[in-house]
Amino acid sequence: MTQRNDSNDSGTAPLTVKCPQCQTPVVWTTDNPYRPFCSKRCRLLDLGAWADESHRIPGEPHMDETQLDDLIDRLERGE
Repeated sequence: MTQRNDSNDSGTAPLTVKCPQCQTPVVWTTDNPYRPFCSKRCRLLDLGAWADESHRIPGEPHMDETQLDDLIDRLERGE
């Protein structure tokens, strides 16, 4: 969830987001090299989760070539 912080001298409020790892509020500015994370630690923990496949993007299961060939054959036969 994003929030606006009303205390800013330029008239526009900086964007505040929650760290994806620990949920700590993070001000989205160029001063934070780890954004959207709050720290290097949280950024590395998230990267590690992707590397060991704890984080996944949902989708169709992977088909190998033999399964794909069988599917094409069935579709060509009208099954």
